[in-house]
Amino acid sequence: MKSLIAMMVCLGGISSVKAQTEKDAVAATIQNFFAGMKNADTVKLKSTLASTATLQTIVNNGGEVQVKDEPFADFISMVAKLTPGDADEQIEIGNINIDGDLASVWTPYHFYYKGKFSHCGVNSFQLVKIANSWKIQYIIDTRRKEGCN
Repeated sequence: MKSLIAMMVCLGGISSVKAQTEKDAVAATIQNFFAGMKNADTVKLKSTLASTATLQTIVNNGGEVQVKDEPFADFISMVAKLTPGDADEQIEIGNINIDGDLASVWTPYHFYYKGKFSHCGVNSFQLVKIANSWKIQYIIDTRRKEGCN
C-alpha cells in the first residue's frame, strides 16, 4: 500500500513538472516578444508570432468602446524604426492556462517610451503550439493613462 501511494505521489510530481515546463515555454515566448520590441530586434519579434497572428486594441473614445485592428506588419515596421531601449513594456505574467496546443495568458503592463511612462493596461494572449513551439496567434490589449498603480 505504501509503495502504491509513493508511486502515485511520484507520478503526480512528474505530471506537474511537465506542465510547469510547458508554462515556462509559453512565458518565454511572451518574454521574447517584449525583448524583441525593447531591443528593436524584429527578427526575434517575428520568431514569436504565428504566420496569421492578429493584434487588436480596445479603445474607449468618450464612452464609445471600439476594437481596432493593428496589422502586425505595421507594428513590426514601427519597431524596426526604434532605437533599442525606446519601447519598454514591463509586464507581469499572470495565469497561464494550457489545453493541448492552446495557451491563454493575461499580462498586466506598464509601457515606457524613451524612459518616460506612457500608459498601462492588460494584454490578453492566445498562443498555439506549432511544430513543438509556442507561437503568439492573438493579442488584444487595453490602454489607459490613469489607474496605473
